[in-house]
Amino acid sequence: MNAADGYLVITNLPDRGSAAKLAHELVERHLAACINILSPCRSIYRWKGKTEDAEEFPMLIKTTAGRYAELEAAIRSGHPYELPEIIAVRLTGGLPAYLDWVDSETRPA
Repeated sequence: MNAADGYLVITNLPDRGSAAKLAHELVERHLAACINILSPCRSIYRWKGKTEDAEEFPMLIKTTAGRYAELEAAIRSGHPYELPEIIAVRLTGGLPAYLDWVDSETRPA
């Protein structure tokens, strides 16, 4: 796989349990090769006219361009937020062997 076909997708979940549940589902469905659930962070944002302050668990999801649309739909359906943060960053480089692994692990079963 060339780097431009790879994506790093970022989302946040409200607790470690829901993050782990979503991560397992995405990997088991071959929508992601690997997901890192990071330590909790504090997010401050405006939502519906009110400033919110919440603890969230960031997730770093590695996938391919060809699996992105289905991955996004799965995040949206499995996410507890009305409007989940889903940011996809196209890769510009990476270890070729790792990118090949991401490609092989995200092929439909």
